Amino acid sequence: MRIIPFACLVVGLSFGSAQATEHQVDQKDKQFSKKSLKVKVGDSVEFRNSDPFAHNIFSLSDIKAFDLGSYPQGQSKKVVFDKPGKVEVECSIHPSMQMVVEVEK
Repeated sequence: MRIIPFACLVVGLSFGSAQATEHQVDQKDKQFSKKSLKVKVGDSVEFRNSDPFAHNIFSLSDIKAFDLGSYPQGQSKKVVFDKPGKVEVECSIHPSMQMVVEVEK
Protein backbone atom coordinates (compact mmCIF):
# COMPACT_ATOMS: atom_id res chain seq x y z
CA MET A 1 0.00 0.00 0.00
CA ARG A 2 1.40 3.38 -1.00
CA ILE A 3 0.94 6.37 1.34
CA ILE A 4 0.58 9.83 -0.22
CA PRO A 5 1.55 12.76 1.99
CA PHE A 6 -1.37 15.05 2.90
CA ALA A 7 0.42 18.12 1.46
CA CYS A 8 0.46 16.52 -1.99
CA LEU A 9 -3.29 15.94 -1.83
CA VAL A 10 -3.97 19.58 -0.88
CA VAL A 11 -1.78 20.91 -3.71
CA GLY A 12 -3.49 18.59 -6.18
CA LEU A 13 -6.91 19.85 -5.14
CA SER A 14 -5.99 23.51 -5.52
CA PHE A 15 -5.20 23.03 -9.22
CA GLY A 16 -8.69 21.69 -9.84
CA SER A 17 -10.50 24.87 -8.79
CA ALA A 18 -12.24 27.01 -11.40
CA GLN A 19 -10.64 30.26 -12.43
CA ALA A 20 -12.46 33.56 -12.74
CA THR A 21 -13.43 34.72 -16.21
CA GLU A 22 -13.08 38.25 -17.54
CA HIS A 23 -16.08 39.43 -19.57
CA GLN A 24 -16.15 42.51 -21.78
CA VAL A 25 -18.97 44.97 -22.36
CA ASP A 26 -18.52 47.75 -24.90
CA GLN A 27 -20.16 51.17 -24.73
CA LYS A 28 -20.95 52.47 -28.20
CA ASP A 29 -23.63 54.81 -29.56
CA LYS A 30 -24.80 55.51 -25.98
CA GLN A 31 -25.61 51.82 -25.47
CA PHE A 32 -24.09 48.80 -23.74
CA SER A 33 -23.14 46.04 -26.17
CA LYS A 34 -25.22 43.65 -24.02
CA LYS A 35 -28.56 44.27 -22.30
CA SER A 36 -27.87 41.39 -19.91
CA LEU A 37 -24.89 39.25 -18.98
CA LYS A 38 -24.56 36.08 -16.86
CA VAL A 39 -21.35 35.71 -14.88
CA LYS A 40 -20.10 33.54 -12.01
CA VAL A 41 -19.10 34.77 -8.55
CA GLY A 42 -15.49 35.98 -8.82
CA ASP A 43 -15.75 36.91 -12.52
CA SER A 44 -14.97 40.43 -13.67
CA VAL A 45 -16.58 42.65 -16.28
CA GLU A 46 -14.50 45.17 -18.18
CA PHE A 47 -16.52 48.17 -19.38
CA ARG A 48 -14.82 49.70 -22.44
CA ASN A 49 -15.77 53.15 -23.75
CA SER A 50 -15.84 53.19 -27.56
CA ASP A 51 -17.83 56.42 -27.83
CA PRO A 52 -16.17 59.79 -28.60
CA PHE A 53 -17.45 61.15 -25.26
CA ALA A 54 -17.24 60.16 -21.61
CA HIS A 55 -19.34 57.60 -19.74
CA ASN A 56 -19.74 57.08 -15.99
CA ILE A 57 -20.81 53.51 -15.24
CA PHE A 58 -22.33 52.78 -11.83
CA SER A 59 -24.63 50.50 -9.85
CA LEU A 60 -26.64 51.13 -6.70
CA SER A 61 -27.57 47.45 -6.36
CA ASP A 62 -27.30 45.88 -2.90
CA ILE A 63 -25.35 42.96 -4.38
CA LYS A 64 -22.63 45.18 -5.88
CA ALA A 65 -22.65 48.96 -5.59
CA PHE A 66 -19.93 50.79 -7.52
CA ASP A 67 -19.15 54.01 -9.40
CA LEU A 68 -16.39 53.84 -12.02
CA GLY A 69 -16.21 57.61 -12.47
CA SER A 70 -16.14 59.42 -15.78
CA TYR A 71 -13.73 58.06 -18.39
CA PRO A 72 -13.09 58.90 -22.06
CA GLN A 73 -13.02 56.98 -25.33
CA GLY A 74 -10.50 54.15 -25.50
CA GLN A 75 -10.35 53.57 -21.74
CA SER A 76 -11.91 50.75 -19.80
CA LYS A 77 -12.60 49.98 -16.16
CA LYS A 78 -13.18 46.64 -14.48
CA VAL A 79 -15.55 45.42 -11.77
CA VAL A 80 -15.26 42.08 -9.92
CA PHE A 81 -18.60 40.55 -8.92
CA ASP A 82 -18.18 38.74 -5.60
CA LYS A 83 -21.77 37.90 -4.54
CA PRO A 84 -24.60 36.13 -6.35
CA GLY A 85 -27.65 38.10 -7.44
CA LYS A 86 -28.92 40.67 -9.92
CA VAL A 87 -26.91 43.88 -10.48
CA GLU A 88 -28.47 46.75 -12.40
CA VAL A 89 -25.84 48.82 -14.24
CA GLU A 90 -26.35 52.31 -15.67
CA CYS A 91 -24.50 55.36 -17.00
CA SER A 92 -24.98 58.53 -14.96
CA ILE A 93 -24.35 60.70 -18.04
CA HIS A 94 -26.72 58.80 -20.35
CA PRO A 95 -29.74 57.53 -18.34
CA SER A 96 -31.03 55.41 -21.25
CA MET A 97 -27.94 53.18 -20.93
CA GLN A 98 -28.99 50.26 -18.74
CA MET A 99 -28.04 46.60 -18.42
CA VAL A 100 -28.34 43.75 -15.91
CA VAL A 101 -25.52 41.49 -14.70
CA GLU A 102 -26.79 38.18 -13.28
CA VAL A 103 -24.17 36.79 -10.89
CA GLU A 104 -24.48 33.04 -10.30
CA LYS A 105 -22.74 30.77 -7.79
